[in-house]
Amino acid sequence: MYDDQVLQHYIHYITNLTKTHNVDNITRTDAYFTFYLQFPEIKWSFLASLVSRNAGYNMTDLYLPPFQLMLGEQERERLFMTYERANWLIFSDAYPQLLVYRLSLQLNQPLFHLLPYFHVSSFMVKEWNYFWKTADTNRIMIALIINEQNVIEQPVIRQSFFKKRVFHQAPYFLQNLLTMNAVLLPTKSAQLYGAFVHQFTSLTKRIELGKQLASILYSPSTFKQIFAFARQCEHTGSRYDYERFLNLPYPASPFLRMVYPVISHQDKIRKDWYKWGGIKKKWWNSEERNGCNWIGKEFYKKRSLIFAYYYVKRVFKG
Repeated sequence: MYDDQVLQHYIHYITNLTKTHNVDNITRTDAYFTFYLQFPEIKWSFLASLVSRNAGYNMTDLYLPPFQLMLGEQERERLFMTYERANWLIFSDAYPQLLVYRLSLQLNQPLFHLLPYFHVSSFMVKEWNYFWKTADTNRIMIALIINEQNVIEQPVIRQSFFKKRVFHQAPYFLQNLLTMNAVLLPTKSAQLYGAFVHQFTSLTKRIELGKQLASILYSPSTFKQIFAFARQCEHTGSRYDYERFLNLPYPASPFLRMVYPVISHQDKIRKDWYKWGGIKKKWWNSEERNGCNWIGKEFYKKRSLIFAYYYVKRVFKG
């Protein structure tokens, strides 16, 4: 064991490094991917960087003319804060776990007893210790997917403000009904892999989505293409990052840092979700890919309806 001075040094180091990288969507996305490049056995970190990219796309979409037409300024601000809060919370919980793992490797001994100092669930303490013994890369990836969705369940999905002002409002119901939103796994070509988001307020559905995305990402037929995109295309928060490889008639969303300031978050003491709710056995089940999961054509067909509505509305206002 360590004396208090050494323990405090570790805690201080991990806390400060997490804050450094938890500034905005850009820094979080880059931190996840950089970690994966150093420790590719932690597959979740690459998946998290791609999902984080999509959070940035959703944020900057709110500045496109059709969204400004259909949504009021207050509605767009609330949607942005929903994406931002979830993005921030997941990083604040997950990145200390990644750093503790890195520190464990450096010192050649498991240090996962440090995780409770960062309010990490007892579920993940158990899973990291299991991973240290077994090196089961798929299990730790699924465990992190289960954990991240439970982390945002109470503070975001069930939180009274977001529940009433976002998830119980017409824009969310319409988006869910028409399945307008998707998590895209871009490539440097016209092929866009990914999955559509449905019933985002369902914890089980979000976990299933995460596992589905992981199965697509780590398929031998898709991994190299997606990795090449992530390695060579800097994340700006704008869909232009991948839309430049497509032939689209629509304007690109702006760079994230051109339109959004850095947000300061209040971090309340978190309850251990695992002690309160446990887990369901089905969360461990593998998600199989459906076909090739090329969803770009369908995704942009739906987006074309949004732009068509905007142009028609503009003509009648003209």
